[in-house]
Amino acid sequence: MHIAEAFLPPAHAVAWTVAAAPFVIHGARRVIKISQEKPEARLLLAAAGAFTFVLSAIKLPSVTGSSSHATGAGIGAILFRPPVMAFLATIVLIFQAVLLAHGGLTTLGANVFAMGIVGPWAAYAIFRLLRGLRTGDTVAIFVAVAVANIATYATTSVQLALAFPDPATGFLGAFAKFAGLFAVTQVPLAITEGILAVLLFRALARIATRELRTLGFLSKARAKETAHV
Repeated sequence: MHIAEAFLPPAHAVAWTVAAAPFVIHGARRVIKISQEKPEARLLLAAAGAFTFVLSAIKLPSVTGSSSHATGAGIGAILFRPPVMAFLATIVLIFQAVLLAHGGLTTLGANVFAMGIVGPWAAYAIFRLLRGLRTGDTVAIFVAVAVANIATYATTSVQLALAFPDPATGFLGAFAKFAGLFAVTQVPLAITEGILAVLLFRALARIATRELRTLGFLSKARAKETAHV
């Protein structure tokens, strides 16, 4: 991920676009609703989008027709919930396809599904689980964001394996091959992204405490706890 322009068979590209579309539409509505009801959160929304754009724009060569990079979508899903990131990731991926030649417009649906839907939902689920276990926000954010990164690339591996099954071992063989190749660069990137997300959260907890409280993400007690970490 990003899967390159015209790399997927047309039927696969259309299918992933159809699958991603409802999530993107719902996400756009959520962004509009948050902007209208909580205008003070707009800067945080912009920060989440910018974080996603910058991290996912730095790519490393990987599987033919794709690339390895951080996603930046996990922290946004934690702060605003996953639907928002489906829309923000779509905007980011469109700009990257047009301006940077990363990914493509024909593969936009597949890339959005991996980076804007599966990754954010994985991050949010893990974060809520760990927060419920009282692990502390630092640990919860690190693990959730790292898992989101891995989940994104596992999804991309599935997409590529479905499109290009191994002649001998079929889908499973192709998936093992793609996932194995991605893992070389993706595991270190996932760890790095987790660390960067923690640093971003700590910075936001200091400079945007009121906005985080408005979102219901940061209580007074958690704000004091984070400030002393």
